[in-house]
Amino acid sequence: MGQVKSIWLKRFHRGPMDEVKRATVLKGRGLSDNADQGGQRQVTIISQEEWTETEKALAVGIAPIKRRANLLVSDIELKNTRNRVLRIGDCRLRIRGETRPCKQMDYAVAGLRTALSQDWRGGVYAEALNSGTIAVGDDANWEDVLLDSTNRD
Repeated sequence: MGQVKSIWLKRFHRGPMDEVKRATVLKGRGLSDNADQGGQRQVTIISQEEWTETEKALAVGIAPIKRRANLLVSDIELKNTRNRVLRIGDCRLRIRGETRPCKQMDYAVAGLRTALSQDWRGGVYAEALNSGTIAVGDDANWEDVLLDSTNRD
């Protein structure tokens, strides 16, 4: 079983990320008080284990907040999880796809964009299937359902 290690909210587009201990999830919108809401990319998630691999590849320690994702989880494999449902606390998040790193990653650390482009290391983006609360320390695990692009539940 996985666990939420960190939660970050973005104040405005390309703005700073603020670490919080808990966040409210809004169905079909994403995280309350986060700049990016709606669409398919409502919540972004990275894996602590893949982040560690990225640090090894670059031979430098990097704070995971530099990735600019919303959630850092441990013990959850994110690679090739499109249309799977991740339950975090009482929230259900449907993985919509791989988060492709942008050029902003290289502004943070030279070579970070390339390092994150391999094997889904840049994480995933998801849509909120229900409203609820996510907190640091919450369990994270996969549901046994696989949703296709037409399922909304």
